[in-house]
Amino acid sequence: MVTPSPAGLSRVALHRWTAVIPSESGVTGYLDPFGGDTTAWPYTRWTSEEHEIGFPATELVPSWTAAAPKGSWLRVELRARTVTGGLTKWYDMGRWAEGGDDIHRTSLPGQGDEDGDVAVDTFVAARPVRSYRLRITLYGAGARVRAAGVMASAPPARAGVPVSAPGEARGAELDVPPRSQWLHAGHYPEWGGGGDSWCSPASVAMVLQYWGAGPAPEELAFVDPADPCPAVDHAARDMYDHSYQGTGNWPFAVAYAGRYGMDGFVTRLRSLAELERFIRAGVPVITSQSFKERELPGAGYSTGGHLMVVTGFTPEGDVIANDPAAPSDDTVKRTYPRAAFEHVWLRAAGSGGIVHVIHPFDVPLPFPLPSSEGTW
Repeated sequence: MVTPSPAGLSRVALHRWTAVIPSESGVTGYLDPFGGDTTAWPYTRWTSEEHEIGFPATELVPSWTAAAPKGSWLRVELRARTVTGGLTKWYDMGRWAEGGDDIHRTSLPGQGDEDGDVAVDTFVAARPVRSYRLRITLYGAGARVRAAGVMASAPPARAGVPVSAPGEARGAELDVPPRSQWLHAGHYPEWGGGGDSWCSPASVAMVLQYWGAGPAPEELAFVDPADPCPAVDHAARDMYDHSYQGTGNWPFAVAYAGRYGMDGFVTRLRSLAELERFIRAGVPVITSQSFKERELPGAGYSTGGHLMVVTGFTPEGDVIANDPAAPSDDTVKRTYPRAAFEHVWLRAAGSGGIVHVIHPFDVPLPFPLPSSEGTW
């Protein structure tokens, strides 16, 4: 059951599957859009039941944790039912593998039709949808899905966001290692070149290191030993979306973390009060926002889209964040005014409250606030 939201708040419903057991099998050909010949792949396939959302949704974002080692990969697809009862086609939401030996990891542009379109990692409905099915096809040997989910939402078209009252995480701060993306400027142009394009790898590397997880030394052997944090370069390589030509694909970031024993998903939160519950539970949260320099005092830059890790709150309720856009590791920790941060994170011109939640399977998530609906 989904409780009606107060006016002006996002409608959000996150549904997850932990028993993803394929029931179909066959062999098919695949032509990589970035080169090579058509190759034959044995596959198995899982298709979910049709899941009712509970409200008219305008956006769907899948995410997953899986294994797809060398010799395997997977494709994730969505099909929705509109509020008028019509079925959409199957939309391709990503072709993913742990490495780059078998396919080029990629989203798929150019899928738009009268029902909607795929914007990198998000299905954007041309007309609201009331339900959907998720389909995952596993190619080759060794691929398996640990968990998969879809976040359905109807973000309001609001320019302003009222500030939430400071809550239970006032004065709490998590010891998340700081990692600057700018220390990697010019690294590996084939994967985005570091600098302003590696906020997602730097953020995910910070969270993994907080949990004591991440690539083993032998996985980092390709990186120059003088590199300030080889784990960031590794994450950039293995999160890179060849169509998007960047490392900012939201579900690819969660899937990368899943390789190292993490559970995770992409969702929307609707206030800093909700986010505070994660900090209180010891779970740092990766947030997505965009802003002009004047809109977020203390940032010192403008961005059309940027990830950072919220690690705590001051006693007054302001946001403590590890912001990888800092020029050095020792300047990554920032304090941002609560009202300004909440505004640029939640507003319609930003991400509408998008977060990555990444945590070990044995670390429970906080119990949701009554107002949280199905955000996690």
